Amino acid sequence: MANTRLTNIATELTEIAAKLRDCTVKVKSGSLGVGSGVIWQSNGLIITNAHVATSNRATVELADGRVFDAVRTQFDPQQDLAALKIVATDLNAATIGNSKLLRVGELVLAVGNPFADSGAVTTGIIYANNPRAVMADLRLYPGNSGGPLADCQGRVLGINTMIADGLAVAVPSKTVERFLQVNSRLQLGVTLQPVLLDRRRLGLLVLSILPDSAAETAGVQIGDVLIGVSGRLFTSINDLSKYLHDNKGSVPLQLLRGGEQFVIYVDVPSEKTAVEAT
Repeated sequence: MANTRLTNIATELTEIAAKLRDCTVKVKSGSLGVGSGVIWQSNGLIITNAHVATSNRATVELADGRVFDAVRTQFDPQQDLAALKIVATDLNAATIGNSKLLRVGELVLAVGNPFADSGAVTTGIIYANNPRAVMADLRLYPGNSGGPLADCQGRVLGINTMIADGLAVAVPSKTVERFLQVNSRLQLGVTLQPVLLDRRRLGLLVLSILPDSAAETAGVQIGDVLIGVSGRLFTSINDLSKYLHDNKGSVPLQLLRGGEQFVIYVDVPSEKTAVEAT
């Protein structure tokens, strides 16, 4: 009975590792060696470390061997995060989990491309978890940077970034979500705060608006609550970024004002323009 249980666990871990390898990519940028990245969204958005994506252009190789030219759309060396975009659709995107729920002692997996190997997998346990970093007792090597740290259900909960005192250190998934949300705020020119409207609906409260921004030009006001883009309502804090990625030109933005729902059209700057503004 015990042997059967162990066999089942081993089979499940093998299947989870395979799925994680499918959403892990090789990233080559500048003159540095090969690093790793995670397919964050099926439309070609890839998250990696800032120290991996050192230049505005990169080459991304998927698990199936396809190679794409990538453009760096966001860059934050302080948090060691970068976002890349490739022209591809229907990719094997990672399942993103909530890093806040990780418990000390929990089993985790890391996937990456150490020494240019493809999709190497290692396991360990959570040593410590705080809002700034997730630390795990597992082995990482050069080339693992930018790859996923995931729980035993395959949910990505961090982006591996370094080794410190023998422990693997990862940027929490919640930090990545905030990092992506910054791009949306830059594009619109607003400061936002998530608010829960009901059990299934999330709103983004407008706290401030930059002068001459896309939001001000369109007539967005402080106190408005953004609830969706192009008819798609928000259910998570990174939906605004995702929906703006999917739209170009004049974008219909749904909002609540004084208890009534409005639709206004916002001319959103390109990602390239938003990044250069930082």
